[in-house]
Amino acid sequence: MPIRPTARKARRRTKTAAATIHDVAARAGVSVATVSRVLNGKELVREETSKQVRAAAKSLRYVPNVAARSLSIRRSQTIGVVLPDVHGEFFSEVIRGIDLAARAEGYHILVSGSHSDPVQMLEVVDAMRGRVDGLVVMAPDVTLAPLEELRARDMPVVLLNSSGPNRDAITIDNYGGARVMMRHLHGLGHTRIAFVRGPQHNADARERLRGYRHAMRGIAATSLRALECSGDFTEESGFAAGRRMAASAPPPTAIFAANDSMAVGVLASLAAAGIKVPDAMTVVGFDDIPIARYVAPPLTTMRVDIAEVGRRAFALLLDAVIDPMAHVTRHDRVATTLVVRGSCMALQPITRLSTQPHRAARGRKSGSPNKGEAS
Repeated sequence: MPIRPTARKARRRTKTAAATIHDVAARAGVSVATVSRVLNGKELVREETSKQVRAAAKSLRYVPNVAARSLSIRRSQTIGVVLPDVHGEFFSEVIRGIDLAARAEGYHILVSGSHSDPVQMLEVVDAMRGRVDGLVVMAPDVTLAPLEELRARDMPVVLLNSSGPNRDAITIDNYGGARVMMRHLHGLGHTRIAFVRGPQHNADARERLRGYRHAMRGIAATSLRALECSGDFTEESGFAAGRRMAASAPPPTAIFAANDSMAVGVLASLAAAGIKVPDAMTVVGFDDIPIARYVAPPLTTMRVDIAEVGRRAFALLLDAVIDPMAHVTRHDRVATTLVVRGSCMALQPITRLSTQPHRAARGRKSGSPNKGEAS
């Protein structure tokens, strides 16, 4: 008797139906509970049994039902990441660090930008509620009031580059890093050191500015404000600042930009003005974003292991997600490291013995940072 088309289709569907956990259990000759324990890695199972179950799952091409698993453990295996922006090398590196750490633990991430707007930040957090097990929130431009509102969202939160009372947080040693950079520049003979500030309401920018001003009090004979220039952490603002600094009288001998993106803009503006770096002017930055080593000349900067910041944020969040009752609130600070490259040089004073200061300066190029400060 010929098989009707509908019966043939039904048989084809049966042959290609996805394997279930019951199929794996039957193939391995164990209980469904044992299969669940092996695949979730939650309880000890004999090695022989574990290999048997995994082999059965592989042969059946079994894919775990994530939704069912989430219901059973009451977790989504997903975390939310809220950043001021998702554009730029710094944010990309943060996301990369979080994602690599999350994947290693079987988690996925949802990423969104708040555009440094407290209202949008809270809207994004509410949109993720119920979809994620916890949040990593970078909010260096946001005051403590909106951050405290996160408490009402009733989920674990780790703050990046901002902190609040009784909140898990990962911050960067911005103040200490700025002091180290200033000590390095002063050691090279620079006293007219200009500074390109970051956004006024950004916590990182404020701490880096504080480190610069503290160091300059014992260095500069002129007003600090005359050597400061506004910026917003973008290449464009660095370009504009470099142009203004190059036209000042007298110009600075070194420019310290509060982040690498602005330092890249400064380098471009000085090149456009025909000012050679580092022969005529030294330029340094902060963060050590990936492009910093490839610009011309390669940028001297304060290294922040940005991906490590993301990894540590995820580890701290996972600790709170897995065992909230035993979790102890922590505030970790990530250290910075001076990285000396070709964009800075020792300042060579003009003497009666030297009528060509730039050539003499090139003979004294700096490449030997203070011990323990460079990598």
